[in-house]
Amino acid sequence: MRKIALPESGIETIYGAHDANLKHIEALMGVAIRTHGADVTIEGDPQGEMRALAVLTQLKALIEAGYPLSNGDVKTAAQLVADNGDVDLRDYFLKGGQKQVTRRRVTPKSVNQRRYLDAIEQSDIVFGVGPAGTGKTYLAMAQAVTYLLEKKVSRIILARPAVEAGEKLGFLPGDIAEKVNPYLRPLYDALYDMMDAEKASRLIERGTIEVAPIAFMRGRTLNDAFVILDEAQNTTSEQMKMFLTRLGFGSKAVVTGDVTQIDLPTGRISGLVEVLKVVRHVEGIGFVFFDDRDVVRHKLVQQIVKAYETFSKDG
Repeated sequence: MRKIALPESGIETIYGAHDANLKHIEALMGVAIRTHGADVTIEGDPQGEMRALAVLTQLKALIEAGYPLSNGDVKTAAQLVADNGDVDLRDYFLKGGQKQVTRRRVTPKSVNQRRYLDAIEQSDIVFGVGPAGTGKTYLAMAQAVTYLLEKKVSRIILARPAVEAGEKLGFLPGDIAEKVNPYLRPLYDALYDMMDAEKASRLIERGTIEVAPIAFMRGRTLNDAFVILDEAQNTTSEQMKMFLTRLGFGSKAVVTGDVTQIDLPTGRISGLVEVLKVVRHVEGIGFVFFDDRDVVRHKLVQQIVKAYETFSKDG
């Protein structure tokens, strides 16, 4: 049996609505948790007790350090400790990328998300590869906006292949911007989540933030920019090579994609699949591979990703 007294000011968040967070910790660690006011008692096998206690002890320390703990942070903390009993939650909630520069406070919610943010800090080219919902694009966007607002770069360039359009692009109404807009919408959505829409729109009008299909990158050299290539599994070999050789001085590039969701015509090799083999030994490039444990959307999304993986293996 383990006991801990939590700070009165933080118990509402730690416990969650109808003790939902405590129930989540119980299920993850295989323990029973009882509360009496701010006093908590944990019972279970020794390892489960230790891990549940570690979650609550570290959450208590974060609150006492002035960290504005949110409901989601408690579940993230529990998952991180369940995955690694020696984890230091300060690395996730207080480190670097958590400065409130963007409109939303962004914190990594898994070990791989922490690795991803660290890789973006340390490397000029980073590949983030994995299933939907793992935060690849969202975290890259958060870093890009942070870099821009802190004047580490002078512009952001967001690129995406408009592969789904193919030849059909010409049949869509409107000018080129209106034609490609639907394929770039997810990048706009992530951007507006990080930054006030009016400010983002002004920066787009000025060209400080550019959202464009990858074809627009040809013939350019991108200096002093934070460049994100999203949905990179749908680039061709030529597009990927062209994109990576655009990088100029003072720039960072983050390439995100899911190699299980390739929409290219049959017979075309994915530029992402190929480049991971081509540059795997190039020093200075960061690689982070996400899996279903990193999915941070609704818990059903995590189960769906896992179900599809199982189906693919069995099929």
